[in-house]
Amino acid sequence: MIARFFAGLAAGLVLVATLTLPALAETKANQLFGAATAPSQDRPMPFGSYSKGCAAGLVALPETGPTWQAMRLSRNRYWGHPVMIDYLVELSQTARQIGWAGLYIGDISQPRGGPMTSGHASHQIGLDADIWMLPPRRLDLSRQEREDISSIPVRSADQRSVTANWTPAHHALMKAAASDPRVDRIFVAAAVKIEMCRSATRADRKWLQKIRPVPGHDTHFHVRLKCPRGARHCETQTPTVAELSNGGDGCDETLMWWVSDEYLNPKPNPDADADAEPAPRKRGARDYTLADLPRQCRNVLTSP
Repeated sequence: MIARFFAGLAAGLVLVATLTLPALAETKANQLFGAATAPSQDRPMPFGSYSKGCAAGLVALPETGPTWQAMRLSRNRYWGHPVMIDYLVELSQTARQIGWAGLYIGDISQPRGGPMTSGHASHQIGLDADIWMLPPRRLDLSRQEREDISSIPVRSADQRSVTANWTPAHHALMKAAASDPRVDRIFVAAAVKIEMCRSATRADRKWLQKIRPVPGHDTHFHVRLKCPRGARHCETQTPTVAELSNGGDGCDETLMWWVSDEYLNPKPNPDADADAEPAPRKRGARDYTLADLPRQCRNVLTSP
């Protein structure tokens, strides 16, 4: 605890000493939060939204536990709200019960949350986590092995179906993950959602509403937790999954659009004006400055 305090103090002092207030306002937020090497010493609290926010008092997922290992340690993205850390540990124990050795856990958040210099647009408030689709064979990987090993794809190259890597254990794990009341939604490849809709029993499907198809999730699934109780500055995602699906399972025919030719191989628009000015690029997480984030993020960044 003492070491953690001084590490956080040092991180805050370095930021304050090297950046004046005008510089803080103008520097890209991902550079500021990416430079923080330790969490703030405040009580755990998410500020803002999953894709535009920060977090105080995050805690580290231990690098190795009896049923998990944190991967890609060099990224320093294994920090989360205590609710998320508890959830991941419990889910890894469930993974052991369904026949896996445990879980390989990817990115959660940076020590103080905030935008990242690479990768995710979300994962900013300690309530998102990536879980590898690769069933662990061992839970004693070295730091270097965790940098070198890769997960496995569970969707086909044409994006329309799952591969032989997908197993009933994956389905059972995803069901357990989604059934937890702390979970708001889980992002997967569209082919995975379709396969889960096909194989789920008719009598037990309510949890499927939380499984949402999003591109880029063929080697991991992304768990997003609800804002914890008392986190009044945390922005709950709107609309909720339940509102989107009207209480259904999200397995209606519109899901097939995600694996259709229209979506996967869109045809050029013959009426498009080749000389038209391109639409301006929408600002994203890597464009934000500190002024774009909730006002509490300045304190999170400079706090010991």
